[in-house]
Amino acid sequence: MRFAPSEENRAFAESLGDLLAGAGTVAAARAWAAGDAGPGRKVWSALAELGVTGLAVDEEHGGVGGGPVDLAVAFEALGYHAVPGPVVESIAVLPVLLTGGLADAHLPALAEGAIGTVAIAPRTPFLLDADAADLRFVAAPDGAVAEAPAPTGPPRRSVDPTRRLFDAPEPAGGQAGDHARAELLGAFAVSAQVLGAGRRLLDESVSYAKARAQYGHAIGEYQSIKHLLADVATRLELAAPLVQGAAVSLLAEGGPVHLDPVRDVAAARVATADAAYLAARTALQVHGAIGYTAEYDLGVWLTKVRALQSAWGTQAQHRAAVLDAVRGAAR
Repeated sequence: MRFAPSEENRAFAESLGDLLAGAGTVAAARAWAAGDAGPGRKVWSALAELGVTGLAVDEEHGGVGGGPVDLAVAFEALGYHAVPGPVVESIAVLPVLLTGGLADAHLPALAEGAIGTVAIAPRTPFLLDADAADLRFVAAPDGAVAEAPAPTGPPRRSVDPTRRLFDAPEPAGGQAGDHARAELLGAFAVSAQVLGAGRRLLDESVSYAKARAQYGHAIGEYQSIKHLLADVATRLELAAPLVQGAAVSLLAEGGPVHLDPVRDVAAARVATADAAYLAARTALQVHGAIGYTAEYDLGVWLTKVRALQSAWGTQAQHRAAVLDAVRGAAR
């Protein structure tokens, strides 16, 4: 099997990009960080109208019934435009995790644009944006999934001010959920999301290098700047096929023996997060002092990339998963 975006995938990506480009996502992200979820909810409503919030929800529950390839396209755009909120949890994880009565009760609402969040211990122990979510769930290590009440305590601070992390309560009862698949989809969605954020940082850096002049020349004309940006472009382009490969692996799970979803998702996650981190560091070098100011929009992606380095598994955990898979194949 191989990944090749279809005409439908390309049309979807173009439509989603056009929608988000005019949706005021940066202003929505800043409002979300300040505790005002109103502008962000308008963005989520627009995503629901396009079918994004129901992308992974099956048709039986009012969703699109899309697959990993569709999620890869969507999450790269969500990362590129810095859409605020628990997008991974709501759009990628919960449609897989919720089963039985919980699926019947809540998946239709998620497909229609309700915001959901979930904590799956021990890898993802906090409820992201639980104060702004309509639906909250906790999953215990034994596999039980249960609804959670609205948070009562203050959130933990994140390097990304748009991310508010709340301690998750112990689940009371609940029903079985597919934890392994849900965590895998979470890591996969983050890999596409952080790839999109890295591409945006590169685009912002290139635009700035063309406009900013020193000594009578645009700084982008200097070899040192060209080399920095070329390195970022190369790393991002090399990481992108790993996301595509992970999508194929998830789609064909249980198929050809050479495909390993755990290994392939972990490899994609490591490569995209590393590439995006390089994009962030380079963006700061190219922009100089203005890149460090909170008022400058670049910071929306800088902090997002830093926070996503440990979302749905750390880089060390995913590197260990790749190593384990390689060792297992060598036996």
